[in-house]
Amino acid sequence: MCYSPGTEEAEMRKRQQSQNEGTSSVSQAPSNQRPNTCCFCWCCCCSCSCSKITLEELLSWAQNFDKMMKSPAGRNTFREFLRTEYSEENLLFWLACEEFKHEQNKKAIEEKARVIYEDYISILSPKEVSLDSRVREVINRNLLDPSPHMYEDAQLQIYTLMHRDSFPRFLNSQIYKSLVENLSGGTSDT
Repeated sequence: MCYSPGTEEAEMRKRQQSQNEGTSSVSQAPSNQRPNTCCFCWCCCCSCSCSKITLEELLSWAQNFDKMMKSPAGRNTFREFLRTEYSEENLLFWLACEEFKHEQNKKAIEEKARVIYEDYISILSPKEVSLDSRVREVINRNLLDPSPHMYEDAQLQIYTLMHRDSFPRFLNSQIYKSLVENLSGGTSDT
């Protein structure tokens, strides 16, 4: 399976940190090239969920954004598209919030709340997500006593943004159309 909560964000953070430091790792793929061109994920294997997508599942994403977001293969394909639009941080933020909701350890909650803030909310972050001032104010207040649900309003705002703004473009993208064509045996009308 391609997706593992936390692992995806950690790998992305390492990759970006390495790029920012000007170093490269032999095990890392360049950010503009997928290591495995048979699927849209970064796991370097052919046994991932991306290679097990059915045409029916793929077409169902076009009808239901929520269904796509619940699918590891759907999230990975959508993430690949967001990367081309330089808005991958929206999905990464959403995933970080999903993972954060399950945290129960008080120290870990405080640490993860801070990391999410620094990575996605801070105006100093290169991965800052677009939030309105009301939501930012609530987050700033909640940082004094963080809880696993403190980012829910922000997460909903970003989810809605992806759904209304990015998702329609994704369905018209070459990434999605190529995948439909490949799974339908090259006879796609989309």
